[in-house]
Amino acid sequence: MKRQRVEIDGRTLQVSNLEKVLFPEVSFTKAQVIDYYVRIAPVLLPHVAGRPVTFTRWPDGVEGQTFFEKNSARHAPEWVRRVTIPSPGSSRGRETLDMVILESTADLAWAANLAALEVHVPQWRVDDDGQPALPDLLVLDLDPGPETGIAECCVVAERLGERLEADGLDPVVKTSGSKGMQVYAPIDTPTDREHPSRYAKALAQELAAETPDDVVWRMEKVLRPGKVLIDWSQNNPAKTTVAPYSLRARAGATVSTPIGWDEVDAVREGADPATLRFTTDDVLARVEEYGDLFDVANATRAPLPES
Repeated sequence: MKRQRVEIDGRTLQVSNLEKVLFPEVSFTKAQVIDYYVRIAPVLLPHVAGRPVTFTRWPDGVEGQTFFEKNSARHAPEWVRRVTIPSPGSSRGRETLDMVILESTADLAWAANLAALEVHVPQWRVDDDGQPALPDLLVLDLDPGPETGIAECCVVAERLGERLEADGLDPVVKTSGSKGMQVYAPIDTPTDREHPSRYAKALAQELAAETPDDVVWRMEKVLRPGKVLIDWSQNNPAKTTVAPYSLRARAGATVSTPIGWDEVDAVREGADPATLRFTTDDVLARVEEYGDLFDVANATRAPLPES
């Protein structure tokens, strides 16, 4: 195992096996994974700030075995921030989790060196005491069933965007980096932690009732061929979604990429859905040209209606 020390933002980090290929289809190495996360850090870090991270690790690459990691990895550097938070309903009987919060470029490089290819975060942050605060984001995860794809997701995303705007919200959208996409909206002071789930479920039910041949809100696989699932359950405080600008453990080293509503509309109108498939090089070039299209910090933050 080849090891070497690197300096990133004043931190000394030991990295290893940089030549290891993690995405065989495109010969994408661990060194390239680390390089991508270092270069994308300025726009990625604001979206994970204060949010406990769940990693998806692929130590032998995307064709090997994987595992989720919520608890902080053993031998994590002392400068990586950790928070101890409640773990209700843990399948292993844990009452708490010691989770990582990524705050610096060095943190991202450390995670990438662990082959933590994907970064997943909840829709809430921790407060000043390191405890879960109320959600500040709403998410509607669009998952295409058999015989559908991202083009059908764009149709549903446009309808969701219109409905959210009608309720005074300021939606943004990104690809999942896999088959689907997610529509988000920053929210202001929900009444309780389950408020976003109630609202999202009611909205998903509404759209499914209006176009039952195209949309489904229930999870059963038998209901999903030819339809797009609006997964409202991702607002559950115990769940996470892939972060903007995170790599996905897919064959082509694709990225969960913020996009503009004009791009959604173009695919809805018949443009090639492949235009919404982005690699690391694509994303870095887009950020250089457009900045952060997922700029929720400057979006209108409005309260959710009660459902």
